[in-house]
Amino acid sequence: MKGLRHWVQAAFAALTNGYVPGFLKGTIYRGPLKQFCVPGLNCYACPGALGSCPIGSLQAVLGSRDFSFSFYIIGFLMLVGAALGRFVCGWLCPIGLVQDLLYKIPFFKKRKKLPGDKVLVWLKYVMLVLFVILLPLFAVNAVGQGQPWFCKYVCPGGMLMGGIPLYLLNPAIADAVGWLYLYRFVLLAALLLLSIVVYRPFCRYLCPLGAVYGLFNPVALARYRVDENKCIKCGKCKSVCNLDIDARRTPNHALCIRCGACKRACPTQAIQGANGRRKACPARTRRA
Repeated sequence: MKGLRHWVQAAFAALTNGYVPGFLKGTIYRGPLKQFCVPGLNCYACPGALGSCPIGSLQAVLGSRDFSFSFYIIGFLMLVGAALGRFVCGWLCPIGLVQDLLYKIPFFKKRKKLPGDKVLVWLKYVMLVLFVILLPLFAVNAVGQGQPWFCKYVCPGGMLMGGIPLYLLNPAIADAVGWLYLYRFVLLAALLLLSIVVYRPFCRYLCPLGAVYGLFNPVALARYRVDENKCIKCGKCKSVCNLDIDARRTPNHALCIRCGACKRACPTQAIQGANGRRKACPARTRRA
């Protein structure tokens, strides 16, 4: 399962970013598929992107002077969240794959979280409320048009999959580079370097999409339960979890990306899917 997860991540990244002419010509696909959202972060401006990012799409609607709400985007987030929760983050998001691979680089002392983690984990909710919802709604120009604040100033996916490839492939874009591009490049570099030492820092601390899906973890179809009759309280599930989650206590923690490490490590197979046949106790949860 461990190897399978990375193959699924890579395959889904290739599938959703498979517009080959975009990489050859330095252009952006604008065909009919762009009106549909994909589950993970997937920058609209990436030359290979065939679909739209739900966070970027939500900001576009909220910041528009013609529209104020999108039933499609909200419904999409609720449907995916209710079905999968943060399984999307662990299996389908290209940014998650990049961080996973960087963390595998040896020769560095690895950390599961940063100092001040109990406070920092709430930043992603600040990103969701402030940068994704409030600023696009209320920080508007003279004609009532807002900006995609999170995409423009924070999201590493836009720079990694869109900004850098277009800079290298499109001379017109390269000539227009200014302070914002340099700022985004430095931010991306910092997150990538941090990902070598800390497991998924963007997912843990900054991603608003992960914040949304994490709220669904306790009720999603893809959730865990712990059989108290099988559990021997050995602590192996927490020791192998790169997100430092104690699956015995909080199997559906808002940070859990369903990588399956805890299930593989459990010597008694006490951790099961929600639809498992074993008698299970109600899952206790935290939102952090």
